[in-house]
Amino acid sequence: MPDRPQRLLNAPLPTLAEQHTHWGSLQGASLSLAVAQLVKDHRGFITLITPDSHSADLLTQEIRFFLAQKSAVLMQLPDWETLPYDLFSPHEDIISERLGVLQQLPLKKSGILVTPVATLMQRLAPPSYLQGHCFNINTGETLDLDTFRRQLEAAGYSHVNQVLGHGEMAIRGSLIDIFPMGSQTPFRLDLFDDEIETIRTFDPETQRSADQVQGIHLLPAHEFPLDDTGIKQFRKRYRERFHGDPQASRIYTSVSSATPIGGIEYYLPLFFDHMATLFDYLPKDTRFVHFDSLDADAHHFFSELESRHEQRGHDIERPLLSPEEIYLSPQELSHALKHSITLSRFKVEDPAVVNFSTNAIPDIRLKPRLDAPATALKSFIETHDGRILFTADSPGRREFLIDVLHPFGIKPKTVTGWHGFLSSKAQYAITVAPIEKGIRLPEDSISIVPETEILADRTRQTRKRHQPTRDSDSIIRNLSDLNIGSPVVHEDHGVGRYIGLQLLDIGGFEAEYLTLEYAGGDKLYVPVAFLHLISRYTGADADTAPTHKLGGEQWQNIKRKAAQKARDVAAELLDIYARRAARQGHAFAIEQTEYQAFCHAFPFEETDDQLTAIEAVVNDLESTRPMDRVVCGDVGFGKTEVAMRAAFVVANSGKQVAVLVPTTLLAAQHGQTFADRFSEWPFRIESLSRFRSAKEQKHILEDMANGKVDIVIGTHKLVQKDIRFKNLGLVIVDEEQRFGVRHKERLKSLRSEVDILTMTATPIPRTLNMSLSGLRDLSIIATPPVDRHAIKTFVSEWNATLITEACQREIRRGGQVYFLHNEVKTIDKAARELAELLPEASIEIAHGQMRESQ
Repeated sequence: MPDRPQRLLNAPLPTLAEQHTHWGSLQGASLSLAVAQLVKDHRGFITLITPDSHSADLLTQEIRFFLAQKSAVLMQLPDWETLPYDLFSPHEDIISERLGVLQQLPLKKSGILVTPVATLMQRLAPPSYLQGHCFNINTGETLDLDTFRRQLEAAGYSHVNQVLGHGEMAIRGSLIDIFPMGSQTPFRLDLFDDEIETIRTFDPETQRSADQVQGIHLLPAHEFPLDDTGIKQFRKRYRERFHGDPQASRIYTSVSSATPIGGIEYYLPLFFDHMATLFDYLPKDTRFVHFDSLDADAHHFFSELESRHEQRGHDIERPLLSPEEIYLSPQELSHALKHSITLSRFKVEDPAVVNFSTNAIPDIRLKPRLDAPATALKSFIETHDGRILFTADSPGRREFLIDVLHPFGIKPKTVTGWHGFLSSKAQYAITVAPIEKGIRLPEDSISIVPETEILADRTRQTRKRHQPTRDSDSIIRNLSDLNIGSPVVHEDHGVGRYIGLQLLDIGGFEAEYLTLEYAGGDKLYVPVAFLHLISRYTGADADTAPTHKLGGEQWQNIKRKAAQKARDVAAELLDIYARRAARQGHAFAIEQTEYQAFCHAFPFEETDDQLTAIEAVVNDLESTRPMDRVVCGDVGFGKTEVAMRAAFVVANSGKQVAVLVPTTLLAAQHGQTFADRFSEWPFRIESLSRFRSAKEQKHILEDMANGKVDIVIGTHKLVQKDIRFKNLGLVIVDEEQRFGVRHKERLKSLRSEVDILTMTATPIPRTLNMSLSGLRDLSIIATPPVDRHAIKTFVSEWNATLITEACQREIRRGGQVYFLHNEVKTIDKAARELAELLPEASIEIAHGQMRESQ
């Protein structure tokens, strides 16, 4: 091996014929670039082993960018994302992705698989299981419905009324809906007698059919068999492996009844005579590439596995298999990877190591607080010898980065991908790419500079599994289906239950009637011709909806009260909107460069609904019509960022912003959040609540009146009549429904004078009705943040192991835990018990009887 650094581009990589190869000095994105070069040069298959799932996601995206070949095979086998010996099973989408990859691997002759070391160590179902439980169905084939149903059940698919997720099926007459594992879309089979007439994809959200396909490939729904043969094998091996009465085990009884229980994946060896590993699925000529930390990563994971086995090994109802039965040991893994390529981020001083010629990008970040914020960036560009490729996370940020570079005389050419850059002759180019860390290749006179090297750090979306998009409007519009037992409202008789259509002969005429059941079992038959008198009940949950009495006064009283409230609201609206129509609002002129810089500093990836809401709010602010918009979204869906961008536009235009919150604690939280978000900008932000002394409050109020405070966050005190602003431009109201009547009266008067933005997770009926009626504008944020999981609720007796696992699972992913205790006097004891269970966690106590200083 030569001692001098090796060029990474346009030069042959080290030969793969050697027993073992070590590559060093692969800084930043050069590691992904080297692996991509290897994939293109090597005729066989490659497996890249990463330290963890996060690095696997990042490297997969970067390698895809550098490959830029549609013909190149790039796959990723995800981890289960559960704790070892967990009580929970992996998400269906993860199982679907894993089964799809495992089924395809033996068929591949070239390409690359990326997987974490813990996933590589897993013992898996043998390849014969997948081969024996897969089948195809095609248009024009004869299909016996009963046989097909049994086949799907044996494969583990579950019956549902409406197919929404992987592993589900629904059979309705001649229509069969199924969401195969390994597929990104569900399919709808339309039978004509016993022949498959058409197969179409469909949208699980709207249930509408889409593109027609010729055939589909069906994989089993689990990584283990739950057919009769699989269950018999499990029961037999369970009795051989564990002592005691098997009927006392929930695992045994659940599998015996063909019901998959949470955590069943950690009992895979009981379903098979012989287990396999990922090595059995990979092509024979596979070359393995791994980090120099592989051995340490494997030992760390196996140590955690043994620790979990020791913790959970005393549960009689869930006896455990040994770690060696379900995972390879670090020694077995090391033996299997003797002929591999080791990757090091840093230079290795060893003549046997091939060190590439790569350097990290120096610190060239813009520093807005300095008089000359771009000194380092200018110096880097002026002294750079060669070509530079700038990268951005999205097309929108690419355009912003172009604007940032323009004042320095740099006009990068927009190119498509890595190969578009290599084939162009432009000295400066820019493209959309998921690069995390930049690199310099001195021998090749090329630098790759991602936006994060120039602008503020940003939490990027590293991976996005396919999910059907949701139209937020459909949440309101999709009310057409009427089911038996649904509550409905008759205009004259009130709320009843729809129990079906009935053909009645009345006076010699046969006609169809809707049958409605009311309190006391009374029935009302409504002719179909009078369907306009019936509407869907939209009040409480269907199960708790009231049922009125036919002929009673209750419904009439409700209607009278509603009519009076409607008249009151109408009068209020006439007054407010007459005043709003009589004056023009302030049309804010947005300074795009500064606004885009503020937007880019947001450290997360915006969701589609969030971007839509932001665009709507900005358009309102640019309009001469005073804004009165409600932003509705669940907790954690990003409403505050929408509000902060509106606040930036207004404050940057020289007007003041008031943020109204219902509680003192929320005022303090918002104060800190706004201060952090606006830290790079010369705006004065104050919080006004009882946490501030009387002297401080007086000083803040004086400065507000003099225009020295740009953004103020406070409770109901902000809407008192003696509060004065010099130039108020925007009022942001957080959770309007939590304010009292007098405070709302003050807000009503403000609506005719300034722009109003209301944020809420649970809008009050009047606010929601005014929004749906178009009298107040409405934006709905229905898309959860990236990687946010659905909330699951479990009810259980106190179980220290269960609590420990739940907390560890959250801490392991970098999250936080809110532990609710029911008594203040014993809360310290509860905290001590938690500290014993979770010695690695930082635990704090908070309750309503604490002093304000605490």
